[in-house]
Amino acid sequence: IRFTCGAFTKRNIVRFYKFISVILHPIVTPTIGVMLYFLLIPNTFISAQKINILSLIFIATYLIPLLILVIFKKLKIIETYQPESIKERKLPLALMVTLFYILNNIINLRDVSSLFYATSIGLFIVYILFYFKIRASMHLFSLGISIGFFMILSNRYSQSFIIVISILFLIAGLLGSARLYLKAHSAKEIYIGFFTGILSTLTMYYFL
Repeated sequence: IRFTCGAFTKRNIVRFYKFISVILHPIVTPTIGVMLYFLLIPNTFISAQKINILSLIFIATYLIPLLILVIFKKLKIIETYQPESIKERKLPLALMVTLFYILNNIINLRDVSSLFYATSIGLFIVYILFYFKIRASMHLFSLGISIGFFMILSNRYSQSFIIVISILFLIAGLLGSARLYLKAHSAKEIYIGFFTGILSTLTMYYFL
């Protein structure tokens, strides 16, 4: 009975961590981040404009990457829909760098454009790390970008987003634990992904 209960508990933990990894997937976080931006930052955009911007972001950062993965899978460029090896990650990541750079030029909104420019820079750094055999966690990278973004907004608008930032840190801890438990990444890869996200955002703001 103990063995059965233990196996059942472990199975539930695995399912929970897989669920966390799916709902906090890197291609989901840009849309969530901009949605939070519209909710928390005073702006003059009407609802229709917000919906148009969010729709564009959702298509560019979620639907297009999903379509790319399906095509790559059909062409046998990748073996699964969650590329794990550095070789399989290179081309999809290069395309994501391009997509975020294009979004930066399309969306005429300073804060959001800055977010996508920082993301493009950060993804390029992650790509460069491949040549050093470092496979940074994209899940933690996306959360690092979000945290850095709200740090910048706090300074830019003289508002405290400490609650949002604290919640994002807690979510990052949970997600990091999930990726470790599922053996998707090592602790080093998780920290590198996370801090690359934060630092690329802050660097963009303070030095560019």
